[in-house]
Amino acid sequence: MSQLPINASTTSSTSTTSATRINKDGIPSVSRHDDAAKVGFISLGCPKALVDSERILTQLRSDGYEIVNTYEDAGLVIVNTCGFIDSAIAESLDTIGEAIAKNGRVIVTGCLGKDAEKIQQTHPKVLAISGPQAYETVMNQVHEHLPKPKKNPFIDLVPPQGIKLTPRHYAYLKISEGCNHSCTFCIIPDLRGKLVSRPAGDVMAEAERLANAGVQELLVISQDTSAYGVDIKYKTDFNNGQPIKSRIKELCEALARFDIWVRLHYVYPYPSVDDLIPLMAEGKILPYLDIPFQHANHDILRNMKRPAHSEKVLHRIANWRQIVPDIALRSTFIVGFPGETEAQFEELLDFLREARLDRVGAFAYSQVKGAKSNALPNHVPEAVKQERLARLMAIQAEISAEKLADKIGSIQPVMIDEVDTDAHIAIGRTVYDAPEIDGVVQIESIDGIAPGQVIHVEITEATDHDLIAVPA
Repeated sequence: MSQLPINASTTSSTSTTSATRINKDGIPSVSRHDDAAKVGFISLGCPKALVDSERILTQLRSDGYEIVNTYEDAGLVIVNTCGFIDSAIAESLDTIGEAIAKNGRVIVTGCLGKDAEKIQQTHPKVLAISGPQAYETVMNQVHEHLPKPKKNPFIDLVPPQGIKLTPRHYAYLKISEGCNHSCTFCIIPDLRGKLVSRPAGDVMAEAERLANAGVQELLVISQDTSAYGVDIKYKTDFNNGQPIKSRIKELCEALARFDIWVRLHYVYPYPSVDDLIPLMAEGKILPYLDIPFQHANHDILRNMKRPAHSEKVLHRIANWRQIVPDIALRSTFIVGFPGETEAQFEELLDFLREARLDRVGAFAYSQVKGAKSNALPNHVPEAVKQERLARLMAIQAEISAEKLADKIGSIQPVMIDEVDTDAHIAIGRTVYDAPEIDGVVQIESIDGIAPGQVIHVEITEATDHDLIAVPA
């Protein structure tokens, strides 16, 4: 039987390539009901899209639908697409085509759904199409093409925290939708709209449900995490009768009450980010920032419509490290942006050498339909872009390896992700590593632990990307 890749992340500037089966521990086990309406689900794209998928899956289960893992068992298949860059669009279209070939009844949602004409031209047999965050529309389309079962065997099996596609011990916490920036290389505001922040009380209520369900790490995500609350003027909301301002600093302080790991992703480099560093020093949130700098040259950044003062960025990084010496910094960069000269690229390399970031993702610039940067002059030849990308990644690989080697001999707290009892090893992560995108720690000669536990280990070896350890 053909298996559905229930959760498959496409490559983009905010995600890494992976494809995994749905985590059985993340969905309540249910007995088979032959009369149940059965839905297959494929989720593509970044963690923000994953959260959208979790919300749809939760509603499907609440309405009595059974989620199945094979095309043959499904009454229809939903594909939540990515549409950010060409490779993601191609993967989305290929996935839709596979679902049509193996099932025949397909509903498409997500970012690529904004370009319904492209989908319909490529796959005219799709049942319905909607854009991102169109939860109600998707459910109405499902009801139309696969009516709700009269008997709902699952209503008491949907957990309070909803259906999650991540392992039980960590979860993504989406605090806002959309983005107010107008970066010339990006079409996210066109796909997902302007910034819409969730009230802090709503975010805290979800975080509490997740913590109560055993989640040990919250990964705070949005398109622009540091802008949280700008659109609602940092409105004061309430959680359990206590006032809380809808602003990232106050939200982080409130999340710290749960005494679990809190990790920030997609933090735009506003000055207000400086206010978060003391919270890391106090242990309220993890000493980790995922902050996309994109480039270092003033003119390139200006053409990208990004903050354009790399010297200030280096000064801020130095100040952050004074307050939190072990802060882990992850960033992304674009090479070969239109007009980028060799001298401007060398300036980016010099920035990396001085900044000594812990983790870096880099991408050769590619045109995205609708992006303003397409109209810029002096596009860089593809061969030059790829050569520059290889040079940048070689330099960063050396930096990352050196920083990992510095951890040999240290004692580190590690969150356990996987356990192999037969081999007496476990896979975990330090506070400096996010799941899926950063490195791991392989712990040898260990027994009696489970995923979600935090244990202390001694780092004994380092590879180019990962660490090896033994119990401390």
